[in-house]
Amino acid sequence: MPFTSLGLSPALTKALVDQNFTVPTPIQQSVIPAILAHKDVLAIAKTGSGKTASYVLPLLMNVQKTFGQKNRHANVLVLVPTRELAEQVKNVFITFSQPLPESIKTLAVYGGVSINPQMMAMQGINILVATPGRLLELVASNAVHLSAIETLVLDEADKMLNLGFKEELNKILSLLPEKRQNILLSATLSKDLQHIHQILLHDPVVIKIEAEEESLDLINQVAYIVSEEKKGPFLRYLINHHDMKQVLVFASSVHQADAIVNKLRKNNIDAKAIHSKKSQGARTEALQHFKSGKLRVLVATDLMARGIDINFLPFVINYELPRSPKDYVHRIGRTGRAEAAGDAISLVSQQELHHFEVIQKKMGKKVNLIDGENIL
Repeated sequence: MPFTSLGLSPALTKALVDQNFTVPTPIQQSVIPAILAHKDVLAIAKTGSGKTASYVLPLLMNVQKTFGQKNRHANVLVLVPTRELAEQVKNVFITFSQPLPESIKTLAVYGGVSINPQMMAMQGINILVATPGRLLELVASNAVHLSAIETLVLDEADKMLNLGFKEELNKILSLLPEKRQNILLSATLSKDLQHIHQILLHDPVVIKIEAEEESLDLINQVAYIVSEEKKGPFLRYLINHHDMKQVLVFASSVHQADAIVNKLRKNNIDAKAIHSKKSQGARTEALQHFKSGKLRVLVATDLMARGIDINFLPFVINYELPRSPKDYVHRIGRTGRAEAAGDAISLVSQQELHHFEVIQKKMGKKVNLIDGENIL
């Protein structure tokens, strides 16, 4: 099924070709027509399935029909849990809106940076991508008004609810017009999400595409049994021995992420950390350099991984295992995307072996275990 059969305008289909998108993913085949028809949508699909483009493309078409709103009154509101995802979503909107005949203004707002430039940038806004806390600050300052919102999108809705945004979401919902289109996108269907979807959505089109197993087939998984004190040297050995040029390393805490980066740098391996304690400028710069290939190693915590979307990332390394098997799948799913194979490597101490067995059982896949103690 080509994109031309989904009801998108010639300008958007040309933009897709220019960006090397040829065939819509399953989630895009279902979501695009539903949004164009102004239906409420609940879409459940794994990370990397094309969810962002599935709502960006039809919303750009719908927004073109609603010009002439008052100033500082956005038409579309997209709520996201992290600053990195806000920037990522904004960039997708901007990329696909460039060839359109009408100029569409998209802005991303989030905390951690000065609010004043964001307030001034609200002039002539059409599409607003926001984290909940900063949005409420802007509303309180009369910098933006939500009374003209025609479509609300909750992207990564499961993560927003898990991170405790429920109270802020309720405040935002109370400020929106009752008559609007609602779109919920999530990687999982949790109890909290079921509850909010029952309150929020009216006769929704429900699309559920859960195919984590398929994405794992492209990922070559291996685990090395290494003591905690040898994990640092072993990580450096892997990076140098395999001449890794672009590797994403997962750490379990902010402190550990910084410690890993310091050790890598002392051993002449270019690395930066991305986590909640870093300034927004530092996070944005690190992510841009990593995506462009200028930065060799990016060390991230699980929360920050939500904004790391790279089609051809070759290596993911778990310095420590995550608590949840779902988080493990999410981590290694950063590689093996866009039909390109990737390598996922885990460093597992003796104390973590039982937990790793649980992860493999939940994942439904056995991972090759290698004794790493004698390799160094």
